[in-house]
Amino acid sequence: MAHKQRISYLPLEAMDDEMRAEMDRCQREGTPRPESSAVRAHVPACFWAFARSWEAIFRSGVCDHTIKELCRVYVSRSVKCEYCGNQRSEKARAQGLGEGQYDDLLNFETSPRLGDREKAALAYAEAITWRLEADDALWDRLYQHFSEPELVELGCFIALTMGQQSWLRLLDIEHHEVLAGTTASMAPGFGTPEELATSKASADYGARTTATQGQRP
Repeated sequence: MAHKQRISYLPLEAMDDEMRAEMDRCQREGTPRPESSAVRAHVPACFWAFARSWEAIFRSGVCDHTIKELCRVYVSRSVKCEYCGNQRSEKARAQGLGEGQYDDLLNFETSPRLGDREKAALAYAEAITWRLEADDALWDRLYQHFSEPELVELGCFIALTMGQQSWLRLLDIEHHEVLAGTTASMAPGFGTPEELATSKASADYGARTTATQGQRP
């Protein structure tokens, strides 16, 4: 079924030079991709509040970028944001994060491909996303692997991406619609409009999203 976009993209010609430079960065590097940024661009304060926060606590910061990336996609799959879930961080890829680790996210506790530090972070993301009780066992586990500054940054990042993704999934936006022509930050099988259409039309994609997205493991 064709998607029905709920909020328009601000035209590039309506953006100032600084916003256009950030849009070009989104096209070149992704996470976020240009479409979500073009929606936020209707209100420059929203555009920059997100862009600067994302730079400071996702792409930069004190906690491992790969761990934040795993938490980002865990949230995507939990809140059913396919737009965000079909993206991958290029920085995390360069640091060795592989598709097998993404595949294990919703069953992270039993994964042989995720380490104890990654599993602790994902338990933190799970508790935040699903509003679980945070008992002493969870906090003891977290403090075994993370400093307080890391826990603050990771918690703020999970909260930021959870809020944004919960909103973006309602907008029904799609990749390759703004500043198209780049595969930056796209998951395998989604790098071009043709690949995206083929992947989303496959029975395997429908079965996977129905079976795994939005469900607590």
